Amino acid sequence: MTPYHVFISAAFLLGAVIGSFLNVCIYRIPAGESIVRPRSRCGACGSPIRWYQNIPILSFLALRGRCAACGAKISWRYPLVEALTGGLFVLLLWRFGPQPFVLVLLLFAAALVTITFIDLDHQIIPDVISLPGIVVGILCSFLLPWVSWSDSLLGILLGGGSLYLVAAGYSLLSGKEGMGGGDIKLLAMIGAFLGWKAILPIVFFSSVLGTLVGVPLMLVKKADGKLAIPFGPFLSAGALIYLLWGPLIVRWYLNFFRTTF
Repeated sequence: MTPYHVFISAAFLLGAVIGSFLNVCIYRIPAGESIVRPRSRCGACGSPIRWYQNIPILSFLALRGRCAACGAKISWRYPLVEALTGGLFVLLLWRFGPQPFVLVLLLFAAALVTITFIDLDHQIIPDVISLPGIVVGILCSFLLPWVSWSDSLLGILLGGGSLYLVAAGYSLLSGKEGMGGGDIKLLAMIGAFLGWKAILPIVFFSSVLGTLVGVPLMLVKKADGKLAIPFGPFLSAGALIYLLWGPLIVRWYLNFFRTTF
């Protein structure tokens, strides 16, 4: 095995271990429980999970997706989050290399994974993640080579402010709440990490993804536009797409229009 393969394997293993902890956060934060104590336990019978039953991905496969104590089914969500986080860690380290600032990006990606699955389950984005995330994003702007503290501050204002105006306008015209405050704070957090220049492309990516997923869901469920679909996962996906390939996509998009029109 070459050093490159060792490096990639280590990145995936680290991400999978972090993903295991994120599963705890996803389950406990909405319930108002501590993410530290008590130790991991079965949600059905409450039996503590031993360390060898808590190895990311492998334990799920070895146990065939069931609790060792009571036989209750374990959701595929758990290995999915572990594998997703491991994959993101590999992509980020492949894209940026073993630079110190990549630790900031790994933290950012972990927060987005947690937010995504909490929003999918409960249609909320916890302030306990997004608000501290805004502060951390500003502080980390001194570590990221492409974002200054002023870019970060403008990212917060533009990210949160733009969605606030959209939500306020929709509420004024329709008399209904179209976007929750959690989405506003999430985009402000994203702006803190990625800067103001990232906001427009991320909103565009998120909207395209939301349309591609939302329209078929509404057709299948025959919801006639009234199906409540959380926007946080699409904002998170848009932010990760921009982080990994955003400038390349934007340049291709602009060149395409220059050559076409």
